Amino acid sequence: MLKVVAPMAGITDADFLNKVIPQGFNVATLGGYSLDEPTIEASKKIIERGRKEFDFPLDEIFTHIENEVNSIKKVHGNVKVSANVRSTTPQPIIEVGNIENLDIVEINCHCRQDEIVAIGCGQEMLNRADLKDFISQVVDNVGSEVSVKIRANVDGIDTLKIASLIEDAGADYLHIDAMKKGVFEADWELLRNICNNVNIKVIGNNSVNSRANLEKMIDTGVDGFSIARSIISGNLDFNITDF
Repeated sequence: MLKVVAPMAGITDADFLNKVIPQGFNVATLGGYSLDEPTIEASKKIIERGRKEFDFPLDEIFTHIENEVNSIKKVHGNVKVSANVRSTTPQPIIEVGNIENLDIVEINCHCRQDEIVAIGCGQEMLNRADLKDFISQVVDNVGSEVSVKIRANVDGIDTLKIASLIEDAGADYLHIDAMKKGVFEADWELLRNICNNVNIKVIGNNSVNSRANLEKMIDTGVDGFSIARSIISGNLDFNITDF
């Protein structure tokens, strides 16, 4: 079972991950990081309105990620390290995916911040006609495994169809934030439907804030689960190693 610390921009750096990995995680995700000029400028706008984001210039970001990866590997050599990244083109993601010691590069098709969506990134990636080719270019040119993180139930998007597209593109993992508008729990039915219809490894995200909800998540058939807000806030009421 994959037990993942999910990315939260501006929070999930190496120092934070090294502190929480001993709670039972076997995958630690850095990021999310912006990798090209459009996404970096969008991140700056997000910071200006008061939201926390990572802020690194283009000439520093790749070295920074490499240093963060090695900082985790030095302390937790058996843990897989992932980097969640945003870019308008595949090439910067490919560059990250070839960082030595990085186990997984994760393509962010998930962020819903207006500034990111406006440039065609984050969850807006799900509307790209060339999404399959974008993912395949990354898969075919990196030394790491490839994950794609998506948001479920985006207006106008067939989530199951996107899951199949990501599988066909050759990605190793589908990391899905199974949110459903107006509901305060994950869309368990959708997760179950996806797990029953694809062979790609599925990591479920959303509502893993209690033992009961984690059991619901596992019952959908996912290959792993990820936690962000609850681990950051320190409000977990269960031991991750029990699962």
